[in-house]
Amino acid sequence: MRKIITICLASSLVFSVQASVVTDISTGSTSTTVVTTPVLNDVVAEDALREFKSLSRTEKKARMKEVRKMLREYKATKKAGGEVSTNQVLLGILCVLLPPLAVGLHQGEINGKFWLSLLLTLLFWLPGVIYALIVVFG
Repeated sequence: MRKIITICLASSLVFSVQASVVTDISTGSTSTTVVTTPVLNDVVAEDALREFKSLSRTEKKARMKEVRKMLREYKATKKAGGEVSTNQVLLGILCVLLPPLAVGLHQGEINGKFWLSLLLTLLFWLPGVIYALIVVFG
């Protein structure tokens, strides 16, 4: 668990979005530009981990609290149904090919909807597909 939190912390350091306010002197207008960091690769992740390990103990604890808070917020949003990015086309294809897998991926856990989808798919394939489409798109 500690390793997962450390990796989340490193990725949050790497993928942080920085906004800077630019003021045009001639017109007096302000604009905000968003600069994102490059894609995560091994070198960037190792640098972020090295930076995290070089922090003092109190700074590490503070960052770990931030990561835990972000993780709780993410889980709450996911549970509330506000998933960040679900590829609906892929889930639609999976609904036709493997309905229980599509329902399981959409729900994010193995629950009653998954088991019902599995039962309907094993009994008759078409009801399983219809139920999976209803769960994923409905």
